[in-house]
Amino acid sequence: MKLNSSVLTLDWATVTDKIKEFIKDYVKEARARGIVLGLSGGIDSSTAAALSALAIGGENVTGLILPERETYNMSDIEDARLIAKKFGLRTEILDITSVIKAFQDTIPIFDNDDKLCKGNLKARVRMIFLYYYANKFNLLVCGTSDKSEVMIGYFTKWGDSAADIAPLMFLYKTQVRKLAEYIGIPNKIINKPSTPSLWPGQTAEGEIGIKYEILDLILYGLEHSMSAEEIANQLNLDKSIVESVRQRVHLAEHKRKNPLTVKIQ
Repeated sequence: MKLNSSVLTLDWATVTDKIKEFIKDYVKEARARGIVLGLSGGIDSSTAAALSALAIGGENVTGLILPERETYNMSDIEDARLIAKKFGLRTEILDITSVIKAFQDTIPIFDNDDKLCKGNLKARVRMIFLYYYANKFNLLVCGTSDKSEVMIGYFTKWGDSAADIAPLMFLYKTQVRKLAEYIGIPNKIINKPSTPSLWPGQTAEGEIGIKYEILDLILYGLEHSMSAEEIANQLNLDKSIVESVRQRVHLAEHKRKNPLTVKIQ
């Protein structure tokens, strides 16, 4: 098997139809009134929001734009509004700064210098808002995680991973970009650097340490039982890079599973 971008190419019309059908059927079976999701202005949330609107109508999709002071970015808010206008979504902008601060002030061991714990707290606060709206208005929370980030554990457990449906989770990041292009997501959103926006200056590729174009091919090779040496040779990489990705996938297994228990009988 040759590892190149062609192995990640899909029939985007078929993919779009399957995702739309999945969303529509799930909402109907749950007897929900629609979808709610966090609308960040990034590629994943924009694509998930657009597909939801195409599936059940934009008037039945609520996008919550959840800025906070430390990572406030007007450009991202404008991009979220752009998607909302293009696909007819309902939106609300809710500044969550005061809620984050309340948690920080209440947790006795809170460490403002611990970026990871602080960032995960923000992700879980966003989840609280989404599920309040879901409960209040009988909506389903639509997750926006893609396969690349789920496989390596690049998400916050019970934060951005908390959802009722996750229509993009079977697509690698580079595939999400292609799908986004197919359904009409603006290029400015498709091409901008991905970020969870949990602290200033954070970018996904900078934190992961590898471009998605390479990461996705490594993950594809691992999923198809290729050896680390074979993957490294084909992609002209040091074998240690492939091994580090394999290790991340292994260590993130607990994040992808429901809580474990012990069988007594």
